[in-house]
Formats: sequence, C-alpha cells, structure tokens
Amino acid sequence: MEFKQIVFYFFAAVLVFAAAMVITVRNPVKAALFLVLAFVTAAGLWLLLQAEFLAIALVLVYVGAVMVLFLFVVMMLDINLVRLREGFGEYLPIGGLVAVLLVLEMAIILSTDQFGLKQMPDPGPLPADHSNTRELGRLLYTVYAYPFEIAAGILLVAIVAAITLTLRRRKDSKYQDPSRQINIEPRERVRIIKMRAEKKI
Repeated sequence: MEFKQIVFYFFAAVLVFAAAMVITVRNPVKAALFLVLAFVTAAGLWLLLQAEFLAIALVLVYVGAVMVLFLFVVMMLDINLVRLREGFGEYLPIGGLVAVLLVLEMAIILSTDQFGLKQMPDPGPLPADHSNTRELGRLLYTVYAYPFEIAAGILLVAIVAAITLTLRRRKDSKYQDPSRQINIEPRERVRIIKMRAEKKI
C-alpha cells in the first residue's frame, strides 16, 4: 500500500468519525468543534486530489468564518438542552428511515461500474504553471455559467426568506417610531416646572 493511500484512509476514517460525533454528541459546542474537525479533514482530502484552492477555501470560509460565528451564537445563547431532547423519540423512526435510505442509495451508486479505480483513476501530475483557481473560474463562468447563476439566485431567495421569518414584531421588544420622533414639537420635549423656594430653618 502506498503512502498516499494510507493518508487517504486515515483522513477518511477521521472524517467519518467526526461526522458521526457531530450528530451523536449532546453538547452543541462539542458538536461544532467536531464539525470543524470534519471540515479540516475534508480539506486534507481536497489536497490529495490536487485541488488546493478548494481546500483553502473550505478552511477559510467554513472553519474560519461560518463555524466561528456558529460557536459564538451557540455559546452566547442560553440553549435549554432538556427542551431540545424532548422530541427526540418522536423523530427517531423517521430519522432512522432516512438514514437507511441514504445508505442504500450510496450502496447502489457505489456498487455500479461507474465508480472504481479503473473508471476514476488517480489524477496525474499537473504542470508547474497549472492554476486551480483559473480552471475553476473558467468552468464556472463558461461551462456552468447558468447553473452557477441559478444557484446564486436560490441562495439569495433563501437568505431573504430566513430574514423575513426571523424579523417578527415582538410585543416585549422596545420599538421607536422615527416619524413620531421627527414630528414632535419642542414644548413636548422639555417641561419647565416652577417651584416655590423653601425657607431655611
């Protein structure tokens, strides 16, 4: 067995372990840290495939930005873990059924003749002037230009929908009407009260 295969199997084992811990651990902070481990390990697999740009983008974008923000949100919010575990038994059969279907679909796909070392050989050595960023940009904006734009539109709609669902007018939140603040008159701002001076004893 070559050294590259040993590294691949090591990264694959760590990735599967981290992904399993993300969905089984009960502490959300630990789950987020295991997800960070899964992202870093996936970046290592990208490096083995000679896709350096995708690997560094995965580390910078997901580990450096998204997961740090998620950790801050989880640690700052007072999450009631007991309340989150109340409906675990209700959704367990549906989740198990979905997991079994996913495993069956992956087994059917991987058992066909489309996957394997013969159909998908190891990528050969690339020339010194090869740029993954240039090749990725060329494919995105030429061959896959329309799917890329459609995916961007779907993400934009999802962001707007998420903001619309979360921005609800709460009764207990303090809200100020700017139009009322502008239209107020000076005499309503300050009220002068004249009081009688008291005599010293």
